[in-house]
Amino acid sequence: MALNGTLSSEIGIKAPASKWFNLFTKQLQRIPIIVDGVEKVTLLEGDWHTIGSVKQWSELVDGKVATFKEKIEAIDEKNKWIRYNIFDGEMNQHYKVYILTIQVIEKDDESASIKWTIEYEKVNESLEPPYHYMDSITKGCKDIDAELLKE
Repeated sequence: MALNGTLSSEIGIKAPASKWFNLFTKQLQRIPIIVDGVEKVTLLEGDWHTIGSVKQWSELVDGKVATFKEKIEAIDEKNKWIRYNIFDGEMNQHYKVYILTIQVIEKDDESASIKWTIEYEKVNESLEPPYHYMDSITKGCKDIDAELLKE
């Protein structure tokens, strides 16, 4: 079993792509209010939307609160993507590297999707790839889309 890998998922969304991108680049503090299972997010360094900013997250995973930190590594306004380095806390117990990239894709037929990519390096071969994190992301997308449609 390889230590390195990539998981990717593209999910159709109904809310405007611009609202999704704005949420992830400028309003991350809203996620715990919107997504079930995300307990808290705290700004540790910088601000909510600048490259290099660091936040600490607390999520409910398998009935336990897990914490990790997230740092914005890159933002591409034109192509509507943002890349986060996820580290520290429970994440370091399973992964040496965990990079999450979110891209909002506007289609020609005026529909949109959001693509999630996880690049990871496990700490050992016995660990599973981060499928459960991708499942959580997929479930959270439904909550986010419903909330953004209300606005």
